[in-house]
Amino acid sequence: MQAISLDTAILITGISKRTLWRRVTENQITRLDTDERGRAMIAFDEIAPLITLPIEPADYELLIDADAGDPDAQNDLAQLFLELYLLEIGLYWLNQAVGQQHPDAMHNLAKLYIKGQGVEKDQNTGLMWLAKAAAHGHVIAKQQMAALVPQG
Repeated sequence: MQAISLDTAILITGISKRTLWRRVTENQITRLDTDERGRAMIAFDEIAPLITLPIEPADYELLIDADAGDPDAQNDLAQLFLELYLLEIGLYWLNQAVGQQHPDAMHNLAKLYIKGQGVEKDQNTGLMWLAKAAAHGHVIAKQQMAALVPQG
C-alpha cells in the first residue's frame, strides 16, 4: 500500500488537518506506520479521490516520490505546479528540493526571484541562488555566472 504524509495530504486536498485526523480516527482513512522522519502516514489510494489540484493520475507516483523525500521528484513536481500557476505549492516543493542542495531546484529558484514569479522580485536573492546552483555543479548556472563576472 502506497503511503503519503498527512501534511502532503493537506496540501493536495485542501482538507484541514483536523478534518483529516477525524477521518483517520473514524476509520474513513487508513493510518499507516509513522515514517523514518516521524511523519504521520496515510493510505494514498484513499486520498487520491480527494485531490483538488489539477494533476493527472500519471503524476501520482511523482507526488509519492516527492513526499518520500526524493529531491529530483520534488523539483519535477515543483515545475509541474509552477506551470499550472499554482505558485505557492510549486514553491513549497521547490524549497523542499533546495533544502537538499538540489542544483536544478536552486537554479529554478534563482529564475523565480530574478523574474519575480511567485516571490517578490529580488535580483540579489536570485543571484545568490544562481551562485549556489553553480557551486553545486549546475552547468547552465556556471555559464550564467561566468557571463556576469568579468574575466581578467
